[in-house]
Amino acid sequence: MKTIAASEAKNSFGILLDSAQQEPVTLTKKGRAVAVVLSVAEYERLEALEDAYWRERAHVAEAEGYAGTEAGAALLRNLVDA
Repeated sequence: MKTIAASEAKNSFGILLDSAQQEPVTLTKKGRAVAVVLSVAEYERLEALEDAYWRERAHVAEAEGYAGTEAGAALLRNLVDA
């Protein structure tokens, strides 16, 4: 992953954007990493991975007996009405 100073990124913004299309670029300020710039394609890939992770977690929870919000609300209504 490429690393550049924030001041250099400011002065060479077009180059930063071009570089981010190839690989994520870490921006530093006073030698400390403060941000990462990445391409839209990479961002969308990461979003899809996160969505897949949470979808799988939901399937596992459902398989283990988690009833979901609607079924949980119905159960609570039945308990309150009893």
